Amino acid sequence: MSQRVKIKALLQSQQTDIDVTVKGWVRAFRSNRFIALNDGSTNNNIQIVVDFENTDPALLKRVTVGAALSVVGKLIASQGKGQTVEVIATDIEILGDSDPEKYPIQPKKHSLEFLRENAHLRFRTSTFGAIFRVRNSLAFAVHQFFQERGFIYLHTPVITASDAEGAGETFHVTNFDLDNIPKTDTGEIDFKQDFFGRPTNLTVSGQLEGELGAMALSDVYTFGPTFRAENSNTTRHLAEFWMIEPEVAFNSLDDNMDLAEEMLKYVIKYALDKNADDIEFLTQRLEEEEKQKPQNERSEMTLLEKLQFCLNHDFERLTYTEAIDILKESTPNKKKKFQYPIEGWGTDLQSEHERYLVEKHFKKPVILTDYPKEIKAFYMRQNDDGKTVGAMDILFPGIGEIIGGSAREERLDKLEQRMDEMDIPKDELWWYLDTRRFGSCPHAGFGLGFERLVLFVTGMGNIRDVIPFPRFPKNAEF
Repeated sequence: MSQRVKIKALLQSQQTDIDVTVKGWVRAFRSNRFIALNDGSTNNNIQIVVDFENTDPALLKRVTVGAALSVVGKLIASQGKGQTVEVIATDIEILGDSDPEKYPIQPKKHSLEFLRENAHLRFRTSTFGAIFRVRNSLAFAVHQFFQERGFIYLHTPVITASDAEGAGETFHVTNFDLDNIPKTDTGEIDFKQDFFGRPTNLTVSGQLEGELGAMALSDVYTFGPTFRAENSNTTRHLAEFWMIEPEVAFNSLDDNMDLAEEMLKYVIKYALDKNADDIEFLTQRLEEEEKQKPQNERSEMTLLEKLQFCLNHDFERLTYTEAIDILKESTPNKKKKFQYPIEGWGTDLQSEHERYLVEKHFKKPVILTDYPKEIKAFYMRQNDDGKTVGAMDILFPGIGEIIGGSAREERLDKLEQRMDEMDIPKDELWWYLDTRRFGSCPHAGFGLGFERLVLFVTGMGNIRDVIPFPRFPKNAEF
C-alpha cells in the first residue's frame, strides 16, 4: 500500500496516473459520487470520485460531513472545474464516523461566536485552517529571523515573584488548600508555608530576565506565554497570550527601531510567500465581511494591500511631542470627532489617535519615540530633558500599537531614583539592579504581542480567533 500523501502536495503534483493513499475529513459529499476531502495541509479540498454503483451502500451512508476517511486510488487530471487533479477511489475506509445529526460544523456559514463555543472543532473550517497555518508560519519566521542574526533563544520563567510592569494585574500561583489557607499571628497569609515560600505569580513579561541574559550573551530573545489578570472583554485582550521579547546589549534606541522594523517586515513577507493561498482566502473573507459595514467604516485597503503597505514603506519616525502637535491640529480633534480629545502634552495616546497618524496623516506605519516618563515604565532610559524617556512604539494600520520597546536605563543612580519615584521596591529587584552594578552597558529591547501580529496578518477582528484556545474573563474552556 502506498504511503499517505498530503493533499497540498497532491494538488501541486505534476504527476498523474499514479496510485496514492490520501486521508482526511469529509467537507462535503454530493450526488453520492464526489467527496471533498481535506487534511488541514491546505484550505483546498481534493475531490474523490466514487464508483457508487460498485460501492457498498452501507459504506456510502457513512460518508458524512466530518467523518475521517482513508482513500486508496489513482491520481488523474481532473475533468471538472476548480482543481487540476482528482482521485478515482478504488478503496474507501471509514476511520471515524461522524453523526450528521449531531456534528456542529456543517457546510454552511457559522458565526465566529458559535465557532468560539466549539473551539475544539473550529480548526476544521476553512477560516480557522487558514488562520492557524499563518500563525505557524509567523512563529517559525520569528525564530528564523533571530537565529539568522545570531540571537540566543532564552526560556524565561513562567512562574515569577516579580511584576515587570508594576501593574499588579497578575495571576497568583499557590499550592495552598484554598479552604484552609495558613495565616500568621497577625492574620496575614503565611506565604512561608507556600510551595515557593513567598508570593508568586504567572509572568506578565520575560523582559527583566531577558535583560539578565543580554548582559552576558549580548543578543537574546524570548518567545513564550505571558499572563495578565485584567478584567477586560475587548476584542484586543487575552488573559494568556504569547510575547516575543528581544534584548540586545550595546544597542541604542535607533538600533532598536531598526531591528523591530526589520523583524516585522521579515515575518510578514515570510507569511505572504509561504501562505499565499491562505492570505488570499482571508483577504476575500474580509472583503465579504466589509460589505456588511456602512461605507464610512470600511477599510480603504484590502488585507493583501495592508500587508504590502507595511513591506513597501519605510516606517515614519517621529517623537511623541511632534505627534501631539499633529493630533491637536487635526480635523477630527478640532471637530471633536475623537472619543478621547487631545488635551495637550502628557495625554496617553489611544488607539484612535494612533490609527489616525498611520492611516490618515502619514499613510504608512509609524514609530513614535520619546514619550513623557510619567506614562511609561520605570526601566526606560531617561532623556536629558528630564521629562521624556527613550521609548518607542510601532503603530500599524487597523490595529494601533503592535510593538512597544525602549532603550533600558543602564545607569544605577537614575534607575534607583525612578524606582523610588514610582514606589517599586528595590529589595525585590536586587538581582535586576545587580546588572547595573557589575559591567552595565547601554542596551535596548522591545515586546511584540504575538497574537496582535497574527491578528494583523490574518485580518481577523477579534484576538480570541487567532489563538487556538482563548483565555479571557469567565472562560477557560477546553
